[in-house]
Amino acid sequence: MDGNWTLARRRSNLAGRGAIIASIRNFFQQKGYLEVETPFRIPAPAPEAQIEAIPSAGWFLQTSPELCMKRMLSAGYPRIYQICRCWREGERGVRHLSEFTMLEWYRAGADYRQLMEETEELVRAAAGSAGIAYRGATIDVASSWERITVRDAFRRYAGIGMEEALEGGLFDELMVEKIEPRLGLATPTFIYDYPASCGALARLKKDDPTVAERFELYIGGLEIANAFSELTDAGEQRARFEAEAAERAAMGKAGYPVAEKFLAALPSMPESAGIALGIDRLVMVLLDAGSIDDVVAFTQEEL
Repeated sequence: MDGNWTLARRRSNLAGRGAIIASIRNFFQQKGYLEVETPFRIPAPAPEAQIEAIPSAGWFLQTSPELCMKRMLSAGYPRIYQICRCWREGERGVRHLSEFTMLEWYRAGADYRQLMEETEELVRAAAGSAGIAYRGATIDVASSWERITVRDAFRRYAGIGMEEALEGGLFDELMVEKIEPRLGLATPTFIYDYPASCGALARLKKDDPTVAERFELYIGGLEIANAFSELTDAGEQRARFEAEAAERAAMGKAGYPVAEKFLAALPSMPESAGIALGIDRLVMVLLDAGSIDDVVAFTQEEL
């Protein structure tokens, strides 16, 4: 009976979620994007050191549809998007689900700055004209959004240089404790130009190869999206995959097969940009929900 009450209590939020997803689909249709579906089970996920794929009958449940969607870019699909389920082992909390809904879109002929502009348009379309009220704060989406480099954010909020934080092994800790809670409080914030070592599938910046053309979007101190100008050099991508695999091995984590079909397609991929946006988190913010549990029909514990 308690489980049914919890499910009934979410009815208003689930109606709001449905309306938000409908507005997202309408946005991409108006922009000339093709909605695609790629398989949930894949033979080889990207070997990211901090993300754990869940095994599934000898393959893996996707942590992201990224590799398959980039193969579609390489095959001549210029604007594609997908709303799909993804899985990551060990991710559970007030803001995390092990099984969650991801929006990803890829655009040929664009870079990460153009994708920032498109992301602003999308969130405005989903939020409506009233702005965002989240955790007692009013976040203005109509005005210009804040854009700050990772380097400047470390100086401003952590009192330490980005390079110094990397050398001291403090980068992730300071991002979580000092920087992330300060982002996206008055307007949504794009934090961009991450260290090259933090952009495994991103293109390096031509005039400053110490940083990658990567941004993240924060609203109310919560990360909503992660985006890149895409790396199209297959040799460089293989080397980065090997470095990530070595880091996983050093951490005692399982290895993954090499995504050879993705690497083989990469030389045909046009200059492009792509982004992954957490639907559950966006809905959580737009509906001012206290927990990510409040914006999904069932949590894993309720099944």
